[in-house]
Parts: sequence; structure tokens; C-alpha cells
Amino acid sequence: MDQIESLWNLMWEYKGASSAILITLIIVIRRIALWRIRGDGDFLSESQRSWMSRTKNGTAVLIIVLLFFIWRSEVSEFALSLTAIAVAVVVASKEIILCFTGSIQRASSRSFRIGDWIEVGKLCGEVIEHNMMATVIQEIDLNHGQYHYTGKTATLPNSMFFTYPVKNFNFMKRYVYHNFEIIVPKFCNLYPLVPLLVEKIEEHCHYFADVAHRYNAVIEKHAGVDLPGAEPHIHITSGQTGEQIVHVMIFCPTERANHLENLIRADFMTLYDRHFDKSNGDVVVS
Repeated sequence: MDQIESLWNLMWEYKGASSAILITLIIVIRRIALWRIRGDGDFLSESQRSWMSRTKNGTAVLIIVLLFFIWRSEVSEFALSLTAIAVAVVVASKEIILCFTGSIQRASSRSFRIGDWIEVGKLCGEVIEHNMMATVIQEIDLNHGQYHYTGKTATLPNSMFFTYPVKNFNFMKRYVYHNFEIIVPKFCNLYPLVPLLVEKIEEHCHYFADVAHRYNAVIEKHAGVDLPGAEPHIHITSGQTGEQIVHVMIFCPTERANHLENLIRADFMTLYDRHFDKSNGDVVVS
């Protein structure tokens, strides 16, 4: 008991050294825990990322609590002396306060979690980590109709959640409403091609049609709204210069969306060549 008491008094006497030792010990334990969670795999699962984020956030909170406990008398004295310049400190630390409150807003609203696809401002990506100050996403090229990773990592300060709406695309990880257009420069009646094109689309989508309908029903139930449905949708409009625009929307597996788009474009061109003379104009796709 005497040795423990003397060690305790020594820690309180040399607070700087004690703080450094505790921080070092916690960081070492955190590194070992993260190494065990990561394992030997090349890629991280959502569960691993969640546990790694919890470990990082938990150790950060533990360090703050321990340091406050060790230095509480000094903190109290500093807080009293800080009262006179409190306004200046708040103004100077405005962004830090916004980031911290933004993390509280994210946690309370449950707008997303690790593994979700989100869009904040012009940035889209999969959430791979979040903490009290920032959220890290692996960027995905959703703005150009693509669904692949760009290889870029973006760190978003949590203050952005007060400035931009957070769009959650979690359901798009498996299935997506994929939209694209096919433009025919010269005027011609394209409506006879619509049922033929629908048949071609259904041929390409028959192997996942049942799963698509079930997943679409799950999304409708979760969102509480009537969605367009899993069947293909085609409608035709005219542009400002008289061109015909064929709008196509399909509900398909996200990783197959661009491949299916290319197949449907090729089918439309083949049908167009069969039903119209080439003198009526070629098809331009966009």
C-alpha cells in the first residue's frame, strides 16, 4: 500500500511525465487493438471499419478524460482566468465548435453510418471513418452516372453538415435507378420502337428481375413512398432544336448499370437501323 501511495503521489507531483506515459500507453494499446481488428485481409469490411472507428473515438475520449482528471486543478484555474476573454475564444474557435456540434447533430439524427454512400455538397462517397471533428469518405463518381471508386479520399469537417444537406444513398450500394438518354438528331416517329426496346431490356434483366422487385419493395417499405418500380421505364421528349430524346430508366444491380446501359444503347441503334433509312439521320448518344 505504501508503494502504491508513493507512486500515486509521484504521478501527481510530475503531472507532465505522467500524462506523457498514459498517452503513450493508450496509443500503444490502440495500435495493437487496431492491428488485431484489421487482421491480414487486404480490404476492410464495414464491421471492421465500425470497430476501428469506435476504438479510435473511444481512446480519444479516454485520453481527454484522464488528462482532465490529472490537470483538473489547473483547468479550473485556467477557466476562471479565461472568463474575461471568453468571447474572443468563442470567435476564434468557431469552426472547432461547429465541427463538434456537427458530430452531435450527425449522431442524434442518425443521417448515416460507416459503410453508407452519402453526398455532401458536390462530394459523394462511402463513409469509412467519422469522429468528433471530421468524416472521411472514399470518393465515388456518382455525379457522372458512374458507380466506381475514384481512388480519392475526402475529409469533410463536420461543420459542413450545417451548411449542406446530407443525402444518403445507402440503398444504391446494391441496386440503383440508372438513368440515361439517347438522342436522335432528326425528327422521326420513335414510338413503334419503344415496346421492342422494352423487350430487349427485359431480356438483359431477366436473371435478376425477381430480386429487383423484392429489393424495390423493401426500399418502398423503408422509405414509405411509392417508387417508380423495378420494370424499365422509357419516355420520349423533344429538344429545343427538334431532336428526339429517348429517356431510359432501369432498376438494376449497381455494378451492372453501365454494362447494361451499353447493351441497351446497342439494341436501340440496331432497332433504329432496321426501321429507318440511314438518310433520316444517325443516332447520337449522350
